[in-house]
Amino acid sequence: MRGGVGNTSRLVKAWRTNNRVTMYLIERLPTDLWSVPVPGAPRRTVRMVAAHLHNSRCRWIRALGGGHGIVPAPLVDLRRVSPSALLRALSRSSEGLIRLIELAAARGGAVPRSTWQNFPTDLEHFLSYFVAHEAHHRGQLVLLARQLGHPLPKEATAGLWQWMKRSRE
Repeated sequence: MRGGVGNTSRLVKAWRTNNRVTMYLIERLPTDLWSVPVPGAPRRTVRMVAAHLHNSRCRWIRALGGGHGIVPAPLVDLRRVSPSALLRALSRSSEGLIRLIELAAARGGAVPRSTWQNFPTDLEHFLSYFVAHEAHHRGQLVLLARQLGHPLPKEATAGLWQWMKRSRE
């Protein structure tokens, strides 16, 4: 991989910061929102959008790393997971993503190919894909809170952009 081991540690640190930003948002979502249906998608709730982040990570960990000894964390129940249980799960799935980053570095900078994969196998695209996926759903959660009458305080939404601070937490 271009950049060697030092680059890998920087990529791991960047991923950890992204995970911390996701957890920061989950910590600040009002719990009374969790069971509220998503406007326009009444079979989906705010909880399900939040839980999807962890479950999606786990499915990719299994698809990309399963044949290399990386065991994903258990999936969470999209309809029942509590905020605190989801936070614990996100910590576990984050570690699985870190193992994939390390595996890719050991393979010259490429993640293993999955039978279905919609991003190039190089480590930079891999990491960009997962950060973009999470940012998309964080944006959905912030918008849902507003639409459903529970806008997050300005310090909470501004905190999503405080990556220097999140990287130190």
